[in-house]
Amino acid sequence: MGLMHSLKAKLGPAKDKVHDFAQRHEEQVQHGLDKAAKVVDKKTKGKYSDKIHSGTDKAKGAMDRLAHKGDDTGAGSSTPPPGSPPPTT
Repeated sequence: MGLMHSLKAKLGPAKDKVHDFAQRHEEQVQHGLDKAAKVVDKKTKGKYSDKIHSGTDKAKGAMDRLAHKGDDTGAGSSTPPPGSPPPTT
């Protein structure tokens, strides 16, 4: 378990950097994914078009999850947004 613990500790900062990059450059990355999909589709002459679009959609979904990780906009969030008054009971 020591190896996994040290590996997670070393990858933590990289995970935060990827999240920050995804937030700042979300539109550019999605544009790049579309552009790459178009080039690959053209090179394969449309033979794998459905698979290319499926993979592109999955990559965009993953990018969206990375960019919005930790946002309180998701359904079922149990924590109130910062600055809101505490609930009264």
